[in-house]
Amino acid sequence: MLALRDLQKTRPICGALLMVALALGGCSSQLADLTPADTQAHPKEPGTYLPVHDLPPDRDQAVIPPDQRAKIEAELAAARDRQAVAAKDAK
Repeated sequence: MLALRDLQKTRPICGALLMVALALGGCSSQLADLTPADTQAHPKEPGTYLPVHDLPPDRDQAVIPPDQRAKIEAELAAARDRQAVAAKDAK
């Protein structure tokens, strides 16, 4: 009988202590701010915006000539047709 009364008193106390521990755990500092000494620290404020209107430099490489482009497109079309026929045969 004595053990039952002790259990009835201990459960609410343990529950209250658990809730207090969880509540205080939510107030702790974030783990991302706690960095080791050998790593670089993250800046606290965000950087400036990226330059939107700055265009990349012009390319030094030439565009594919039209005859080579047509050859590549023909090869791709032939490969597509072969795969379509192979897919029909597999069904």
